[in-house]
Amino acid sequence: MNFENIPQKEKARLARHYIQRKRDHIKRWLNEETEFPDRDSKEVGYVLTPEYQLFYQNLIRFARGISAVETDNKQTQLLRSWAAIALIKGAMSSPAMAVDMLGRRKDKINAGEDEIAIPSLENTLFEDLEYSSDIPRQDLLETLEFKQDEINDLSELQVEAGLLSKNNLDRKLDVTVKLIKEWIKEGFDPIVFCHYISTAQYVADRLRTELPKNIHVEAITSELADEQRKERIEVMGKAERRVLIATDCLSEGINLQEYFTAVLHYDLPWNPNRIEQREGRVDRFGQTAPIIKTYVLYGEDNAMDMFVLDVLIKKVREIQKSIGVTIAIGENSKSIMAEAAKRILFEEGKNNPVQQKLFADTEHTISNELENARRKGENLRDIFAHQSIDPEIIKKDLAEVDEAIGDPKAVATLVRNAVQQLGGSCDWDGKSGYTLQPQNLPAHIKRYFEGKQMVKVSFVSPTPKGYLYIGRNHQFVEQLCQFLIAIAFEPHPEYGRLARVCEIQTDAVSTKTSLIMFRVRNVIKEVGSSKESVAEEMYLWGYRTVNGTIETLEYKETKELLANANTLSNLSAERQQEDIRLELVRFQDMKAQFMDLANQRAERLVEAHGHFKELIGGRRYEKATPILPPDVMGVYILLPKPKAL
Repeated sequence: MNFENIPQKEKARLARHYIQRKRDHIKRWLNEETEFPDRDSKEVGYVLTPEYQLFYQNLIRFARGISAVETDNKQTQLLRSWAAIALIKGAMSSPAMAVDMLGRRKDKINAGEDEIAIPSLENTLFEDLEYSSDIPRQDLLETLEFKQDEINDLSELQVEAGLLSKNNLDRKLDVTVKLIKEWIKEGFDPIVFCHYISTAQYVADRLRTELPKNIHVEAITSELADEQRKERIEVMGKAERRVLIATDCLSEGINLQEYFTAVLHYDLPWNPNRIEQREGRVDRFGQTAPIIKTYVLYGEDNAMDMFVLDVLIKKVREIQKSIGVTIAIGENSKSIMAEAAKRILFEEGKNNPVQQKLFADTEHTISNELENARRKGENLRDIFAHQSIDPEIIKKDLAEVDEAIGDPKAVATLVRNAVQQLGGSCDWDGKSGYTLQPQNLPAHIKRYFEGKQMVKVSFVSPTPKGYLYIGRNHQFVEQLCQFLIAIAFEPHPEYGRLARVCEIQTDAVSTKTSLIMFRVRNVIKEVGSSKESVAEEMYLWGYRTVNGTIETLEYKETKELLANANTLSNLSAERQQEDIRLELVRFQDMKAQFMDLANQRAERLVEAHGHFKELIGGRRYEKATPILPPDVMGVYILLPKPKAL
């Protein structure tokens, strides 16, 4: 989320509801471990082949010529510099991209299509995180008028680029192929991020010829619609091994941690935060691999790569490491772009006294921009850190939330018992999860498993590879619960009726014990507001007779009895019906205590809502209309084991 353009007053208001946390804050929080992979990061350099180095020098000479045309119009001069950088950026991405850019410009000149609208100064070459494009800035190159000798140079450069590709003279690609082969041998499934469509296709074509046929190689770019991209990823996920070549259309929006475990930055992004976006597709919660690889590829004798790596990426990473948050430098990047043009186009003359001053000015300008970004980042960190919130204060609240809505263990118990009750099975597989056989379940429930006779499922996240995650919000769990509730009220012709009342003999109790499950509902509202909400919860209560005195049970003991009491013998239906009828009559004598407990729970609901509001900044709640009596959802009678005669 980008906060830079939000007024300070609005940031302060937003800070009441938005909390910014680093990974270190949540890896171990409230004595619980949050699983994240370790990251193996490295910068891998390569040198150009002599042929590619010659092409690069000719390219720089051509770019320097088109940017050096003198003009009194500062906008025109700036656009010329950007056009030169755009050409170098595209051509050094890959020979295929060079052929594409140079060829399109030459074709337009030959076709007489030379009337091009002047691009806006606001749309720089610096990559906006909120908008990613894998299409080159051809429009910048097309703003320039070329003389005949420059047109001839365009043609010669295009021929040179074509020969580089045809004769496999691209060490950048050679290093990539070698690295990908090593990663696959080590068991990694990599993503190669390229900046341009042509480059992605170029890399994918080479990898398809170099890698074994059982490895699924796919290039995904903005040429595909969002849904098509997702479909391609799902198909790749079914392959035994896979390599994805992608542009930045996949650097956000689609999480890839389930299928991929390594990232190679084939093209260096100009916005350093783009690196984190790319790596964040696989290095995130839910990644089951213990280690992921994130490598950056750069040209050691390529002035553009060295500028991006040394001046932008490394310096920004140092700042982000020191202040602990991501900094944004893309909003006011025109000065950085101008200085980049000077640095890259005139790298060869940096030992000249005049050029030394130019480079000193460049460093000063860039340092100022990065310092401004650092100050803004620190300000945002201070606004959104919420360091004043003591984790221990909300620990109890979080425990109560898990208790109320179900933690993974509770979901697993529910699903296993319910599936078994309905004729299926869900058993521990002795490894990482459970084997669920859904074929006997109702049709509208088992449809989530697409006709499979056996499904490997897990109730924890991150989910082990090869298992389907089933959490409390999964539609399967939702449908299962709705069906159980339905047959608790109306019998089903195939599955019968689920009892809301029962009586068992068990060795878990030494005297007759009654357990009551009920629903508490309360209408609450904000103090000073007419806005109302309905708060509700399910609760357990119990009582037993000890030496003629009725003794109530605490919630914890009631829950343990309900979960763990085992039936020793079957009681006749007639006896159960009579005992339960008498118990419901007896329950009337307990009504006053029951109502007191219901009121206490209603007060607790209001307190919990109010406490949460205080933490994030908001109004208090008050109880408006308690809904009494509470709904009794179940009655369970536990009888002690009969004494031996």
